[in-house]
Amino acid sequence: MSSSRLRWAVSFVLAVALVPLFACASSRLEAPADAAAPAATPTATAAAAEDSANFDTAAALAELRRSIAGRENMRADSVWKNLKVLDKMPAGRVLSVMEMGYSRSLGVNCLHCHVSGDWASDKKRPKGVTRDMVLMSARINNELLEAVPNLQSEKPTVNCTTCHRGQVKPALNLASE
Repeated sequence: MSSSRLRWAVSFVLAVALVPLFACASSRLEAPADAAAPAATPTATAAAAEDSANFDTAAALAELRRSIAGRENMRADSVWKNLKVLDKMPAGRVLSVMEMGYSRSLGVNCLHCHVSGDWASDKKRPKGVTRDMVLMSARINNELLEAVPNLQSEKPTVNCTTCHRGQVKPALNLASE
């Protein structure tokens, strides 16, 4: 599959199959270039967890939506910074995908993957993992499921919720306790 076809497939899967599921998006709000990142100490880790627990997702999304007002239908990579897999969909849809899909599918808020105020940052490992998982899901949906001959579905689809079920760690054991 060509790179452009794969990118289109990823955008399609996210826009159609995953929208009912999708934390915040990469915005052009950036930390100053001379801002130093704090060292990861137990105190810093505890503070980050506290920040995440007190993070106001609705307020952050409202601010991000205000920041792109009038540009919601523009291609996402012309509005948001550092997009690698959601780049061709409309900019306004990116926020919905992240909020309704990623966030709810994993039971997290924006700060799980993003640095507040530096949304484009790749400092947090889960952001890269999410990108890789989106590509994996697209491959499963567009190549592997089509090769399963006895599926009784016209267009079988997997998405984040298929495995995560609202938890960061995928469900590995569905036995009742």
